Amino acid sequence: MKLGVYNAILHDRPLPEALEVIADLGLTGIEINTGGFLPPVHIPNIDQILESDAARDEYLAIFEGTGVSMAGLNCNGNPLHPNRAIGDKHAEDIRRSIRLAHRLGQNRVVTMSGLPGGEPGATRANWIVNAWNSAALDVLDYQWEVAAAFWKETDQLARDLDVKVALELHPQNLVFNPADVFKLLELTKATHIGVELDASHLFWQQMDPVAVVRHLGPLVVQAAAKDVRVNTETAALYGVLDNRFRRLLPEEERTNLGGDEWANEWPKESAWDFVALGKGHNTAYWTEFLRALYEVDPEMLVNIEHEDVSLGRIEGLEVAANVLKDADAALTASLVQR
Repeated sequence: MKLGVYNAILHDRPLPEALEVIADLGLTGIEINTGGFLPPVHIPNIDQILESDAARDEYLAIFEGTGVSMAGLNCNGNPLHPNRAIGDKHAEDIRRSIRLAHRLGQNRVVTMSGLPGGEPGATRANWIVNAWNSAALDVLDYQWEVAAAFWKETDQLARDLDVKVALELHPQNLVFNPADVFKLLELTKATHIGVELDASHLFWQQMDPVAVVRHLGPLVVQAAAKDVRVNTETAALYGVLDNRFRRLLPEEERTNLGGDEWANEWPKESAWDFVALGKGHNTAYWTEFLRALYEVDPEMLVNIEHEDVSLGRIEGLEVAANVLKDADAALTASLVQR
């Protein structure tokens, strides 16, 4: 398997320096952000690359001799957002990323399924957490119509360019568990939509990522290595849907998510936290995670995503890389012994 890093945590430095960091970690891949929620810091000239062979070749030359190559593109956003200033931009970013992947010799684009509003004319996305009442199912019926139309069209573009779109199973999206994946594929008859298996969002939903990989099988086309620690005492009081977020003020440092939407401050003493690999689940678990991915595709792209706020950018990557490499070595040793 090819082990790498999702580059968002390294947006504080130029691409050549980011590649040096990854090589020093003993990893060989970099998943490049190309729009959506985050700006494409490490590939700001997308339009030129799409139009000019010289611009494309100049960009690809940055990777030569570094020991690190591209391991997919990432365009996480909400292409179904009912505020078209957000939804249309994120949708076009995804289409542009698919075209860009084809130009760069890549065949994976990671994104999210998106989340519409609850009815025609809505301006806010509406996530149905538990559809116990008929009105919630009415909302879902409408949302699936919106999603199916978009993803059927997007799948055609991906098919034409031989690119697989890998949906991250992320809550606050319409597709956030295996049942949703199968429903989307049934509605769209898509052939080039699969899953980016990010274990972290499955952990806090009390799902088993290893079981999910084996359940989805070849629909898993890329993976993210990110851990979660459930804080049992706090979770016992507030549950994993702990919603004690704080709105950050304009004068505070905050991340724009499109239009006038911003990331909020994480709850203090939270029910669960994103942590570096090994701080939530041990190396033995990650060995089995890699084993399940290997069974699907021995060449699977597995990229570290660092969001552990208790560790610095490089420190967190070092912790995660050591665990991931140890897990990979353990897997390799077990395969040799067979």
